Amino acid sequence: MASWRMYSRKQIEELADRGSQQRRPSAPDPAPSAPIPDDLWLSLLDDPRAARKPEVPIHQCRLADIQRHMLRVECSRCSRIIEMQKAEAIRYFGADTIWKNVGQRLLDQTCTNRTGRHEEDGCWPNWSA
Repeated sequence: MASWRMYSRKQIEELADRGSQQRRPSAPDPAPSAPIPDDLWLSLLDDPRAARKPEVPIHQCRLADIQRHMLRVECSRCSRIIEMQKAEAIRYFGADTIWKNVGQRLLDQTCTNRTGRHEEDGCWPNWSA
């Protein structure tokens, strides 16, 4: 049988004080007071990535802004792949049309997965193709 030991209030407070002193987090280091060297700033600004615009995913681009010759979209649901030349897409849909809208329309026109339920019908475009 285990023996029970009763601590007095004073002993409990001493144990609590000792434990909190051991677990006290150290203060974070202060920020460096020296200014950032000019060489570092120049290397950051000379980096070619600093001058570019962030890349927009292809499905959000206008047809006129896409650099590829062939446009391709794949259905994640039925694994169908539709390819179209950029020149044809511009001729049929216009240069200002977003590729996402064109690709979705092309998939929907030839979709074979029809269940009758709006939420489940149609293809699921995968723009990484």
